[in-house]
Amino acid sequence: MSKKEDPRSIRSRKMFKEAVLTLLIEEGSISRLTVQKIADRAELNRATFYLHYEDINDLLRQTTRELFDEISKKLQDLIQTDVMENREQLILFLDYIYENRKYFAVLFEEKSFEMHLYKLLKKFIESRRHAKSEPLPENYVSSEIRAASLMGIIMWWLKDGIQYSSEYIADQIHLDRKSVV
Repeated sequence: MSKKEDPRSIRSRKMFKEAVLTLLIEEGSISRLTVQKIADRAELNRATFYLHYEDINDLLRQTTRELFDEISKKLQDLIQTDVMENREQLILFLDYIYENRKYFAVLFEEKSFEMHLYKLLKKFIESRRHAKSEPLPENYVSSEIRAASLMGIIMWWLKDGIQYSSEYIADQIHLDRKSVV
């Protein structure tokens, strides 16, 4: 029998997560964060912070892991549907990126984040290709290049093209159906 987690603990972690996301958006840099700033924004104290996290990097790791878990779930939904016929799952994935765009824009400054997202997209593409019933043509673009292309689209969208909706970006990806996956 597993122990049920204390609701206060869940609430505190949620408040710290929201505080660090807000500060990252405002500050624009991880290097400007301090435990005191995060605790003040969360309206909690430093001692509570250290009950849940070793340091700021631990909080960022856990927050980023939660984001990646959510992205992975959205990509898993895409793998299980035929995106070529139904673009709704793709739009849901892009909506999630868009809703968290400010946080992602800051995280893209970290090379490890970019590499992790690239690997996730590459795995998604390989899974989609493996699920296809017909063999792939010999001249098919490699999954590495395709993942880098999707990364480029997402990074461009978040940094320079945010005026475009998730639907528009999905349509642009959709236009080149045979090369997406």
